[in-house]
Amino acid sequence: MTQRVLVTGGSGFIAGHCIRVLQDQGFAVRATARSPRPGFVQADLLSDDGWAAAVEGCDYVLHVASPVRPGHVANEDDLIVPAREGTLRVLRAAAAAGVKRVVLTSAFHAAGFGHPHTDHVFTEQDWSVMDGPGMDAYGRSKVLAERAAWEFAASSGLELTTMLPVAVMGPVSGGAVSGANHIVQRMLAGEMPGFPDLHIPIVDVRDVAAAHVAAMTAPGAAGERFLLSSGPVVSMKEIGAVLRAHLGSAASKVPTRSIPNLVVRLGALVNPSMRAFAGELGYVKQISNAKARRVLSWEPRPSAEAIVAAGESLVAQTTIRQ
Repeated sequence: MTQRVLVTGGSGFIAGHCIRVLQDQGFAVRATARSPRPGFVQADLLSDDGWAAAVEGCDYVLHVASPVRPGHVANEDDLIVPAREGTLRVLRAAAAAGVKRVVLTSAFHAAGFGHPHTDHVFTEQDWSVMDGPGMDAYGRSKVLAERAAWEFAASSGLELTTMLPVAVMGPVSGGAVSGANHIVQRMLAGEMPGFPDLHIPIVDVRDVAAAHVAAMTAPGAAGERFLLSSGPVVSMKEIGAVLRAHLGSAASKVPTRSIPNLVVRLGALVNPSMRAFAGELGYVKQISNAKARRVLSWEPRPSAEAIVAAGESLVAQTTIRQ
């Protein structure tokens, strides 16, 4: 019989690609949306309503839905409450329905933030420091949600796997721009005057989706965390260079100059949105994807492919004002 998978937040960036991979592999897919939407089951992370019906008859759950707002947030509960409480709602419904395994989308923000700047190589053993340097409300929401999920799994016996992607880029489907594609969008739109000395770990959304689906059934994935990264981090300046090299005139507004660190730090004194990354200037994080490669037989694309795919899809959808 065809196995059925529930994908939460089905209209989202990662979830949409997960749905495509699942359908290509012959799974039946049911997806949730927060508000009424044709073809989706309505279920909100802030309410118990709808979750029992959504998960009924499903063999697996990909819990992808969670608010994504890195940087300064006026009220942290706007992120933390739906992330943590919503995760527990989904897990309770999944356990009651007897699903085989839940794959939860966490984030590298739950592992690699708030730490001192050293040569440490981040792995699945790491957890972000809640009040450490560079930590924000989004990071705290991911830590709290994932820890709550592991506690629930331990007490209930539910099989759980968590996925921790770094900055997700890749082809946009639909009009909304999400994930790290905002970086590409701002560059192409000429909204970035220059490049701060920041280095971004990137992973292609298509590879994130493939890893989620692989983790759903891989024998060695139950009870494990997986860091998802394409490889070495990429500087903002390198992202711009890739766009200019591959997109031609569509990348005419991409800047070429760098912004001195002192200028960024001074700006952070008056601009809360700049404070989150001012402390990351010049820091190159090292991240291991060895576990995902080994356990999930995962082979991610190079970061450049994700950057180009993001840029081409944004241009094709006229998301960028020319």
